[in-house]
Amino acid sequence: MAANFGGELLTAALAGTEPGEHPLRHVADLPASVGAVDPWPDWAAPEVIGAFTGRGIELPWSHQRAAAEHAHAGRDVVISTGTASGKSLAYQLPSLNALAADPRARVLYLSPTKALGHDQLRAAHELCAAVPGLATPASAVAPTAYDGDTPAEIRRFARERSRWVFSNPDMIHLSMLRNHARWAVFLRGLRFVIVDECHYYRGIFGSHVAMVLRRLLRLCARYSASGTPAPTVIFASATTAAPGASASALIGRPVAEVTEDGSPHGARTVALWEPALRTDVTGEHGAPVRRAAGAEAARVMADLIAEGARTLTFVRSRRGAEVTALAARTRLESTAPGLADKVASYRAGYLAEDRRTLERALADGELYGLATTNALELGVDIAGLDAVVIAGFPGTVSSFWQQAGRSGRRGQTALIVLIARDDPLDTYLVHHPAALLDKPIEQVVIDPANPYVLGPQLLCAAAELPLTVTEVQQLGALQVADDLVGEGMLRRRAEKYFPAPGLDPHSAVDIRGSAGGQVVILEADTGRLLGSIDAVRAPATVHTGAVYLHQGESYLVDSLDTERQIAFVHAEDPGYATFAREITDIDVTGPGERTWFGSVSLGLVPVTVTHQIVGYLRRLPTGEVLDFVELEVAPAMLPTIAVVYTVAPEALVGCGIAEARIPGALHAAEHAAIGLLPLVASCDRGDIGGLSTALGPAALDGLPSVFVYDGHPGGAGFAERGFRSATAWLEATAATIQSCECLHGCPSCVQSPKCGNGNDPLDKEGALRVLRLVLAEIDAAARN
Repeated sequence: MAANFGGELLTAALAGTEPGEHPLRHVADLPASVGAVDPWPDWAAPEVIGAFTGRGIELPWSHQRAAAEHAHAGRDVVISTGTASGKSLAYQLPSLNALAADPRARVLYLSPTKALGHDQLRAAHELCAAVPGLATPASAVAPTAYDGDTPAEIRRFARERSRWVFSNPDMIHLSMLRNHARWAVFLRGLRFVIVDECHYYRGIFGSHVAMVLRRLLRLCARYSASGTPAPTVIFASATTAAPGASASALIGRPVAEVTEDGSPHGARTVALWEPALRTDVTGEHGAPVRRAAGAEAARVMADLIAEGARTLTFVRSRRGAEVTALAARTRLESTAPGLADKVASYRAGYLAEDRRTLERALADGELYGLATTNALELGVDIAGLDAVVIAGFPGTVSSFWQQAGRSGRRGQTALIVLIARDDPLDTYLVHHPAALLDKPIEQVVIDPANPYVLGPQLLCAAAELPLTVTEVQQLGALQVADDLVGEGMLRRRAEKYFPAPGLDPHSAVDIRGSAGGQVVILEADTGRLLGSIDAVRAPATVHTGAVYLHQGESYLVDSLDTERQIAFVHAEDPGYATFAREITDIDVTGPGERTWFGSVSLGLVPVTVTHQIVGYLRRLPTGEVLDFVELEVAPAMLPTIAVVYTVAPEALVGCGIAEARIPGALHAAEHAAIGLLPLVASCDRGDIGGLSTALGPAALDGLPSVFVYDGHPGGAGFAERGFRSATAWLEATAATIQSCECLHGCPSCVQSPKCGNGNDPLDKEGALRVLRLVLAEIDAAARN
């Protein structure tokens, strides 16, 4: 194949566009890199090195050796390098060496997904089998899974016999720490804790995981002999900003970082692609609608496969994976009939053996293409493909590079195509490629000090082992502990905190971040449990009439019982999607931080948000809105943190926004800001919400205000990141509005699918004036 194969593939993809369409916004050619190897470390036993050389690894890459050296020396370390750079060896080498040298040594591996954990478990079995002595009964490592699917007898074996346990933070919280006395031998011998794909731990989930890891290390210290060092923690991460600081926040102690990637990479062509506006349908209020990213990705995928390219297409939903694969096969039936059966879908929900079959078929060339959710983003060993198509920005720059990293063979270029969705962030990125290709990767955002995280976690820690006042002080949790004492949940005796008798706090804590419990989703006819959703999100997701997707199948919600926390559904694909509409009110509950810049103020404040679902839109896959259906749902309260800016009314009038235009201008600026916050904070749009008002709360002097708040009780750190990066965030917001080619506002700039007011009023041009005024005032204050 030609060395410029990626460029040839892009030409083929463009050839399939309709006449007059020009979707390409930017092309970047990323050069190949040559690998740098280091010798095996002197401390590694020859039989351990042999296990790796027997798998074809003659020498470690420089970053693998560097991270392994830190770990062997007992220094906590994070290795943060690209996809397919061999991060696993960095923790496998010191772990195997410790297991071979000391029959009492234990290793704990944690991953955010079971699929990734099982992949690493298979590798551990192969490595242990290749080290003489580690498979013998006397010193058998017996790597074992310990997750929610593990049978009781295997769980017992893991606890009593395994020296290398593969689990996840959920099981550590609910089982190991809760029953730590039964794990005493394992905890006493624990040498290494491996935290794989640690960039995944962000927001509320990451904040809970931080406390779980600290509780784990606390109990290890309890069981260790005097003078025995604490377990060394080895983190593996996608490329992120400040990985050492992020990893340190997870365990509360310094972490060394290894970020220089020594592995080789083939050259790659990156294309940023914006689908054309449709002329046959319009959206809400007649707004223009772009061709759907999924449909565009299916066409591009089919055309690349017709050129002989092995292609992976990432989409955002399970149903999307199925639909994209079907659409690609349909196009191939007319353009290259012999290849139509070479395309399949891949997603969570498939049986493990079916997933393995698909992975092997793609790697071996039996399949030319897979349409997948992000199930193939983390850890699974598929790399070296000819092309990766990404239907919609995956939410973070880290995820983008994780997905893009699946492409590339040495000696030829590969192609990466990002196809923008009808979304402000996607619009910004394809028009400002430096923000995607040149910017520092986002730093992971967690906030373990959130009282809604810290309180339940303190109860769990005290139930495991009474907390000392010093420990509580180190966590900055004296007020939270005192509140728990006042509520009768904790009891303080002398210098220690004890749980109230009969308390079982572990089962009440969902570390994945739900609040108020879970709403279970049942099939009405059969009683079959389909899934669950946290109670806070249930009214907007499984309200009566909502379309609910489960493992690619479509269901309609018959009813939602919020008191019993049950939603009943039946199988049906109505051919449309639903989008809840809600009205929101906000009350500032404390002073927070607030700074004035001339006629503008910028603040970070505690708030209570009141939500009420009022109905839902029914929208076709084309973007066309069918109708709006009204609902009666009780309001819900959310205490959280918001970033807010206010503008004096006379300043708004002075920059050309008449009084009647102020609500629409602020409303449009708020929508766009919500869409762009993920650019500076590692969050999804669903993690945050917003509100704008021409007459702000009394605590803000009644001034016109725009709020963007964390959608989790107590906050998740996202609004604070927006506050700290306000200039970059708002500049990107203004640039997105300006670059969008619509006239009066559309889903790519200022319209929101969640808007409770039906995207009315919206003033696109007024929003741009508001943002420029705010930025000008901040800049003038900085210069003075």
